[in-house]
Amino acid sequence: MKKIFKPLIGAIAIGAITLSINTDNNVFANDIATACDFDASSNVNPDYATTNCLLTETALNYNVPPEIVKAIAEGESGNWRHFDSNGQAIVTADNGIGLMQITNQAGYDEARLKSDLVYNIESGVKILDKMFDRSDLPKINGGQRDVLESWYFAIMAYNGTKPVNSPVEQATGERNANAYQEKILGFVEKYELIDLQVLPFTSEDFQYDSNSRDNIKFLKMNYNFDLPLTKSKYSFEKGQKVSATTNVTVRTRPTTDSPSKGTLNKGETVTISGPFEYEEVASKKNHFVWYPVKRNDGSEGYVASSYLDFVDSTATPEPTPTPVPPVDSKPDYSSYIKQYADFSTTAWWKDDMIWAIDKGYIQGDSTIRNAKTNKLETHLLPNKQLTEAHFLTIFFRYAEKDALANAKSTSSWGRSGVYNLAKKYNMPVLASEKTKASRDIAEKGIRRGKLAQLMVSYYYGKTVSENTAIQFFIKNGLTTQSIKEFKPNDILTRAHISAFIQRYDSFVQKQK
Repeated sequence: MKKIFKPLIGAIAIGAITLSINTDNNVFANDIATACDFDASSNVNPDYATTNCLLTETALNYNVPPEIVKAIAEGESGNWRHFDSNGQAIVTADNGIGLMQITNQAGYDEARLKSDLVYNIESGVKILDKMFDRSDLPKINGGQRDVLESWYFAIMAYNGTKPVNSPVEQATGERNANAYQEKILGFVEKYELIDLQVLPFTSEDFQYDSNSRDNIKFLKMNYNFDLPLTKSKYSFEKGQKVSATTNVTVRTRPTTDSPSKGTLNKGETVTISGPFEYEEVASKKNHFVWYPVKRNDGSEGYVASSYLDFVDSTATPEPTPTPVPPVDSKPDYSSYIKQYADFSTTAWWKDDMIWAIDKGYIQGDSTIRNAKTNKLETHLLPNKQLTEAHFLTIFFRYAEKDALANAKSTSSWGRSGVYNLAKKYNMPVLASEKTKASRDIAEKGIRRGKLAQLMVSYYYGKTVSENTAIQFFIKNGLTTQSIKEFKPNDILTRAHISAFIQRYDSFVQKQK
């Protein structure tokens, strides 16, 4: 198929001014079909690469992020299908027509919605575009069109602003994972291979009767979330600098079936060397596209759009440091070997725990008796599980040393001081001084996911979700693991807390 790199009608970049669309639907449909090498009269579902092209080019022509349009097509039709095996448009029981499941829309040609796939896609995109501009729907962080999370309420409205799609369960305040817009954004993450922020809505933001079909009443119309929201990946231009979001393979051609040309390291900057291209293997179902890039060593190849991100153009490049010959590449661990009986020069945690020891954030346990010598020894206990109370103490030694020193107990519970600090900084701890059972939680092992949530909530000064916190860890280098590999339910150890606080400190220092 032909490789289309920008919209045919008034080429734009997402986030630019709204373009003037050719209002002749036949001209639009013919141009898009020709550009994507699609026979509009075939009455058969095109291959995945062609469907990707049709959805992407139509979205860009209406200044809508292609990620959102492709996810809606996925959610509405399943597997990007418009025609059944008999060449007839798929129509559901509620009269939803075709790929974009257009229903009850005045001003649209129903017969053409069935027979013309491009017209069906264009109609769905126009409806979504109209939803985004509605004044009766809330706006997120000013409503920037190139920000994926900004389309949250437009996606909801595409399906309906009914109680079933409330962002949160009004009775419990829990996130409504079954809401239409949550499912669509889940498809963005699954098929575009990018992580989105979980927006921290509250039940106080909405009013509805769960037993009624009346629309949700929005009590808050403008949200300003202090979160790193996600820009669309479809507006990179030739010559633009971008960075790798993770370690990713560079390919010789726009497909994973082509040979590797090496690996981009996370954070490595490359230059876009041309417009994006679609998957070379037509049968592969990718939502993303491929960008040709050029590395600093002059080598070139293709990288999936999912793994590229914007580079801050206002940042001042760091000067190239003058090479200094190493004096001694082997650290001297002798004093730590003498001091701690369980210190190991080959353990992954050795440098992390040394850093934490030298900073005074952790101490060894000097009450352990050697069974053979019957003498007391000091141990680091790197694999010992950490409790929530111990985590808070260690973290505040790092982040709020003076406040921790002056923290006063407000009850007979000895942990009340450190937990009052956590409350002050909006950290969603599990334990409290209310009952014995709730106090006992302080002495139970803390999960890695909860650690992330507490640290990132402290950073933002307000409670964030666990998923958002883990995404923060991944994006900012506090972990090199994916969300699944992070193992949020594993209990934290003393070695892990040393590593996480050191990485957090490195991140904070770079922000200054």
